[in-house]
Amino acid sequence: MADPKEPIDLLAMAVPAMAHMCTRISRRVQVVCRSLGTITAPKRLCTSPFFPSVTAARSMAYQIVERGCPNSLDYRIFITKNDKGPVSPFHDIPLFANEGNKIFNMVVEVPRWTNAKMEISTKDELNPIKQDVKKGKLRFVANCFPHKGYIWNYGALPQTWEDPNHVDEATGCKGDNDPIDVCEIGYRVAKRGEVIQVKVLGVLAMIDEGETDWKLIAIDVNDPLAPRLSDISDVEEHMPGFLKATVEWFKIYKMPDGKPENQFAFNGAPKDREFAHQVILETHEYWKALIEGRSDAGGLATKCVAVSNAANKMTEADAQAVQNAAPEPGPAQPLDPKTDTWHYVALK
Repeated sequence: MADPKEPIDLLAMAVPAMAHMCTRISRRVQVVCRSLGTITAPKRLCTSPFFPSVTAARSMAYQIVERGCPNSLDYRIFITKNDKGPVSPFHDIPLFANEGNKIFNMVVEVPRWTNAKMEISTKDELNPIKQDVKKGKLRFVANCFPHKGYIWNYGALPQTWEDPNHVDEATGCKGDNDPIDVCEIGYRVAKRGEVIQVKVLGVLAMIDEGETDWKLIAIDVNDPLAPRLSDISDVEEHMPGFLKATVEWFKIYKMPDGKPENQFAFNGAPKDREFAHQVILETHEYWKALIEGRSDAGGLATKCVAVSNAANKMTEADAQAVQNAAPEPGPAQPLDPKTDTWHYVALK
């Protein structure tokens, strides 16, 4: 019969070997990270016990719950926070991930290279993400050659609102009644409903059918390029042609549907980081007035779970009931092959 101490002896020999291997891996990872530069991330993100110099890739505070069938009118994406249950991505997710370092939370609505026009539903209770609908049909963004779908991860900053009753001094137009939009330009294709931390580099002032529709340019703080991008001028230096392509995309993306090209304030020139931060803070103040009942909601759903001074609050049980009432999840519905069509659009 084998000595019962043998497995313990083997384990005792194995542990130092494993520790030595982890140390070697950690050193190699540190070398790679030094070659990429230091990644600035929110303080609340933890570090790995094996790789102390590497910031954890993403916050796991928020998860998604899908309801209904993708590519259908009843499809919804609810956002939940740990064990707290469903929350509103419009109201309950904080604007700042790290206010001191000006790191913002971004709710991803549309992953890069996809076409479904997903958005936070501002008029539905709990504000789930759903696909936009026009004349009873799901909306898909056209592929305007040479682009495929959206050319960045597209989404919004929570706790912001472009007030439709306010005429912006810079653009001379009223707000579009939505949270402020974000184009995240990092390498990774994000997921629908994901909450990522970004630093804002600048902003474009698009005029969409007579309304101000700010488009923030931002990058995920965990992106390897993030340490090199501090302001909008750095984007052109490290990603030449990308800003020009972004302006072109916004100008032409509605033209295949028979609409005119979109216009821009400032002749399409992006404004810098400081200007963008002021726009964010301004829209955050408009949101505060909305959520506290000082501004006319005009049909927007303002009930929320976590905002202490909100005029319309719901309990966690109420929020769970809203999610539970949505259709059960099901398989994705087939897409019309026409969504893959190339459209050749020329600007005048």
